[in-house]
Amino acid sequence: MPARLTPAQPIPDARGKEVVQAAAIGESPSLAAKERQRALTARLMEQVCEPANLNRAYARVKANKGSPGVDGMTVGKLGGWIKRHKQAFIASLLDGSYQPQPVRGVQIPKPGGKGMRQLGIPTVADRLVQQAMLQVLEAILDPAFSASSYGFRPGRSAHDALAQARQYVADGRDIVVDIDLEKFFDKVNQDILMARLGRWVGDKRMLKIIGRFLRAGLMQDGVCVSREEGTPQGGPLSPLLANLLLDDLDKELEKRGHAFCRYADDCNIYVQSKAAGERVLSSVTLFLEKKLRLRVNRDKSAVAFITERKFLGHRLLPGGGLGIAPQSLERAKERVRQITRRNRGVSLPEVIGELNQFLTGWVAYFRHAACKNHLNGWTSGFAASSAACASSNANAPAQLPSFCTNWACLSGVPGLARSAAKAGGVKAAALRRWRA
Repeated sequence: MPARLTPAQPIPDARGKEVVQAAAIGESPSLAAKERQRALTARLMEQVCEPANLNRAYARVKANKGSPGVDGMTVGKLGGWIKRHKQAFIASLLDGSYQPQPVRGVQIPKPGGKGMRQLGIPTVADRLVQQAMLQVLEAILDPAFSASSYGFRPGRSAHDALAQARQYVADGRDIVVDIDLEKFFDKVNQDILMARLGRWVGDKRMLKIIGRFLRAGLMQDGVCVSREEGTPQGGPLSPLLANLLLDDLDKELEKRGHAFCRYADDCNIYVQSKAAGERVLSSVTLFLEKKLRLRVNRDKSAVAFITERKFLGHRLLPGGGLGIAPQSLERAKERVRQITRRNRGVSLPEVIGELNQFLTGWVAYFRHAACKNHLNGWTSGFAASSAACASSNANAPAQLPSFCTNWACLSGVPGLARSAAKAGGVKAAALRRWRA
């Protein structure tokens, strides 16, 4: 386990170069502490290139699968590529000359049809390098992050963030300051991000390579566009770098004594009055835009009663209860409609298999919310006929009983849940776990 480090305080390079400069007088820690920090992190690339670390990174990239990058190489071909290029590949990492390729631009629709989200898919070789770096950097950076930061961190989850938010509400903070960062991953200031990373990393080779990852072009529709800002979503390093930058926000909120939860770029601050909330929103917006040069979306940010806003797909309730946000319910219904369209041209077993997968994940994610009867009536007709089919038809698809059980538990129809369980041989205890 690497020693916990105290960051140095570099001056950001105005041209965005990769050199980490000395800190200003009066801002740096003691010379001894600074030298110790540099010594501990001066040879991180050797840790990145250790066989055990690279093997673990390769296994992770392979398990994650994913689409090819601009070179068209699939995850399945990565092993053969490594065998052919191993020595040159490792040598380029150790001497700091490794050159990432442009990312492949992909746009996906945002939830609710509210525009498109830009993703950047690195090549599988670049994903391997990023994953190997992540495994080294995470052990150094993550222990220093705020306890109120939950997104993309080992041992933390969205459910942990929701549990903390519920506690704040139970303590009487039922007004939320909901801050929306406009196109956060696309608008990250690379100079500031590299300066923050330079507080912790003394290995200039690593800083150079990460800087190249940030500035790698984006290839879309046959055109490669250079990027001077942002950290593209799609690579293993992006969430860690986002948390590193937003840790400045976390520390500022902690210094002010605020009760808050942050999950990636989704930040909620809980206060006891709207007047206090308006003051907090104004001051935090100023901090984000002046200190971190991020843009706050003033149309989407708001100070409101907790039931009027959503957090991680949920809606907080008075007293610390938890419900499902209406938008999440509508998206679930729309997804089921898409899967069950009659003109899809797929077989009934395939439809049921897709529904099983979706409903299992959906119920598992919203398992702590008070969602009984949310979909009652909307689902009961289809699920009842499916349960009857499973009970009476020996040739019914094998997946049908578990589908009926999932749907019944989602819709909160006790009688239907029992009939589906009977058809599928599911024990009552299992149903209780689903509905807990």
